[in-house]
Amino acid sequence: MSSSAIRIGEVARRAGVSIDTVRYYERRQLLPAAPRAEGGFRLFTVEAVERVKFIKQAQALGFSLEEIGGVLTTGGATECQRVRDLLSAKLSALDERLRMMREFRRTLAQHLAACKKELQERGSKAQCPVLTNLSRTRTRKEGTR
Repeated sequence: MSSSAIRIGEVARRAGVSIDTVRYYERRQLLPAAPRAEGGFRLFTVEAVERVKFIKQAQALGFSLEEIGGVLTTGGATECQRVRDLLSAKLSALDERLRMMREFRRTLAQHLAACKKELQERGSKAQCPVLTNLSRTRTRKEGTR
């Protein structure tokens, strides 16, 4: 075994995944097929570790394995355009999720401020304004049926 070839267990350990994950990525052709040593062990290059880490990071960002496979494909302008379009779509989706999260954060901050104010003004006689508003909203919706 050459000094740059590593076994599957070492790839998994360095990348922070299970051996089964490495095998699965190899089956899905996200990793190049590893040659085998005389004893039948898979021998991966050190670059396989970085590739597995990239795959896991891409998954964490919402890419499917199929999409990741497309990104990992090397090729000419057609593949580059496809990757560009995929990345653009992912960025747009992420921007929308961030917008929705900021909006939700504002709503939570408003509810928190209302609770603090009610507790400060009324103490032990406070009525939770968030629950009161939710109750009124539910009553109005039920009345329109």
